[in-house]
Parts: sequence; C-alpha cells; structure tokens
Amino acid sequence: MNILFTGGRAPATLELARAFHRAGHTIFMAESLHGHLSQPSRVVTKNFIVPPPRQKTDEFINALRTIILENKIDLLIPTCEEIFYVSIGKDQLPCTVFAEPIQKLNKLHNKWSFVYNAASYGLSVPPTILTATVNDVLHAYSNWKELVIKPVYSRFAAHALIRPTLKYALSKLNYDSPWIAQNYIEGTEICTYSICHNGHITAHATYPSTITAGHGATIYFTPIHHPAIFEWVKKFVKKNQFTGQIAFDFIQSPDGRIFALECNPRVTSGAHLLASHPQFAEAFLNPALECISPLDDHSYILASAMLAYGLPASIKNNNFTQWLRTFFTSSDVILDFKDPLPFLFQYRSISSYLKIAREQNISALEASTFDIEWNGEM
Repeated sequence: MNILFTGGRAPATLELARAFHRAGHTIFMAESLHGHLSQPSRVVTKNFIVPPPRQKTDEFINALRTIILENKIDLLIPTCEEIFYVSIGKDQLPCTVFAEPIQKLNKLHNKWSFVYNAASYGLSVPPTILTATVNDVLHAYSNWKELVIKPVYSRFAAHALIRPTLKYALSKLNYDSPWIAQNYIEGTEICTYSICHNGHITAHATYPSTITAGHGATIYFTPIHHPAIFEWVKKFVKKNQFTGQIAFDFIQSPDGRIFALECNPRVTSGAHLLASHPQFAEAFLNPALECISPLDDHSYILASAMLAYGLPASIKNNNFTQWLRTFFTSSDVILDFKDPLPFLFQYRSISSYLKIAREQNISALEASTFDIEWNGEM
C-alpha cells in the first residue's frame, strides 16, 4: 500500500513510518516544518513540504489532495494536531483517512467535553468545573482546597496552573477562551496509547509518566500492565465507537483509584512501545485484529530531551544516579543504525523550533506545534 503520513516532525511519526516500511508498505510524508525529523529518513520514498495547516488550512488540504492523486495514496494517517485540519477537509481527500470527523475529534480534544463525556458513561474523572467567568473560579475554590486550572484547548500542560493560589489564578486566567478547574489529585501519572476500529482496540500500551519535558511531555517510556486502566479505555472507546489513534492521561491516587485527566485523539509516544511488534502496522489495517501489546518491558527514551530536560531536573532533584542508569539502559527512539540520518540531522528540526520560539516569543515546546495546533476553530 502507498501510505501518506502527516506530522513528520514527531518522533512517534518516524516510528510509524519505519514500522510500516518494515511491513512492506511505501511511505510518503507531508509536513509544513522545513528540515523536520523524518525528512532524511531512508524509509520515506518522497517528502512534501505543505502549507501550515493552522495558518493556511485550505491550501494545506489542497496540497494533500494533489499529493494523494499524483502518488496514488491508499491511506492517509495524520499523526499530530494537524489531524484536526485533515479531519475538517476529510471529505475533499480522495483516499481512506484514518481519522474521525472533526465534530467527534473535538469532543475528545476539548478537555471539558471529554470529562463530561466520560462521566456520562460512569467512568472516573476528577471533579471538574468549566470556568468561563470569575464567579466560576470562585465557585471552584469554594469546593476544593487545591486545584488544577487549564485551558480547554492546550497541550504539554504548557498553560496549566498546578495548585495556584486564588490570587495567582485570577491574575493569569484569560476569559476570551474557556478554562476548566479540576480538583487536584495527588498520585502517579500514567499514559496510554491505543489504535482502534469502530470501538475495538487492536493495539494498546500503558506507561508511567515519570520523566517529562517541562510539566507535560513524557520523554521516558517503559510499559506496564494495568488492567483497570485498560478496562477504562476499552469502555470509553466502545461507547464512542471510536476509530483512529487515541491516548489518555491518567492519575492514580495512593489508594489505587484511577482518574482520566484528558484525551489526545492522535499518536503519542506510546507508539514507541508497540512499534517492534510484528503486527503493529496491521493494527492500523485490520479491524478484526486481536489487541496487541508491547512484546517486552524494554524502556525507551528521547535522548535529546533527556539531556535538555531530564538531566537538569535530575541534578536539581538529587537523583542523577537514577537518571544515568535510565539513560544508559534505555534505547533512543530516534537512533536506528539502519536509518541513521534522522538521528544525525535532528538538530535541524530543533533549530527550526528555536527560530519559531524567538520569532513568536514562546517556548521551544510551544513552537513545536505553532503551525499545527488546533484550538476549536471550525
């Protein structure tokens, strides 16, 4: 099959491309970031630089349509937040698109509607209030001693306020767009990643979020077996009859209770834990496949982020020895000796992020999604 991926900047997308190539498929890549991570990969037959989805949505969709027609693409798999723009233009694309309609994706990406949706099925989520006014914020503080406050559209916990004082929260909130306030729950953060077809899960991985870039993005991945979380995901996916890639962030309290914090209906780093499975690509193509899981308990890291974020944090928190052990006993998700160029040239995408960050006065992490992020615009 001819497979077109979007979102080649992400390590997880490179992982997917390599897995599909191993399975015998022909890989094409469309990206708006020049010098993106997957661009030099030998598994990619042809790269296409496309208009930025966020800033030039119509041109982006038209470019995808042309690529699909000229290269006889059978399947388009969007991976990062450009999935929302692909979904908006899905009916204009002449191939199978592994993504739900935008209305369905929005209900999952929007943190308020996700919580409301999950709670309606009797699934555990933190007590949550939509905070569109100052009175809503005051009401939240009257209910809970400690809170987490975040925009309904956000990523990487970039704007999340963790246990802020009321005064600080009121000084930071912007009511031009809605936020949610949740009761803060102490515990262990756990992430999942699944591939689904019409409510059936064909691949699933669960992993703790112990080392992160900033407050949000996990950069160390090791699989765990967690039946309660799998049952939560299984019920949610079935109730929504979901098709596509989907990921959840959970918190597990000290007494063992789990609460789903948010949903990402796209690829996440959990893909690294599944990619070595010989049926990983099939999980995207065969709706009847019995659910596969990681083959072993081997751990993986994003080495560049471990150096930039994990190392300073380990020194600050006096756990450098543990960081050192983790770093040298885990496999880097980018380094592949059969496909070395993405590892050798990854500085190009990092440089692009830093350039965007300087121009837009945002963090490098925020710059990584500046041209693809979607915040509910229809």
